Amino acid sequence: MAGEFEDMQKISKTNMDAMTKSFGALPQTVQAIATEMVEYSKRSFESGIRAMEKLRDVKSLDKVFEVQTEYAKTAYQDYIAQVTKFGELYANLAKEAFKPFESYLAKASIK
Repeated sequence: MAGEFEDMQKISKTNMDAMTKSFGALPQTVQAIATEMVEYSKRSFESGIRAMEKLRDVKSLDKVFEVQTEYAKTAYQDYIAQVTKFGELYANLAKEAFKPFESYLAKASIK
């Protein structure tokens, strides 16, 4: 009976250690995601302002379409790049969060 209790304590300690390590890795990755989101928002806003300034100065309808098309293309490309980057950051977040549990899960699957 005492052996089973000690085994339960070891398992509980292992779980707590893994959770602590997991939560310790989260703030850095979450901070990186937040920073990236702020930078993207700022870049996107500034790009929109520049496009509006260009549109304000155009004299012909053809030039309006050219400026608008250029802005839309640039905004789309930046958005796709940013979504890809966010995907990588969130994948890294998941990897870091579950890394402490990998060895524990490997041991559990062997038994």
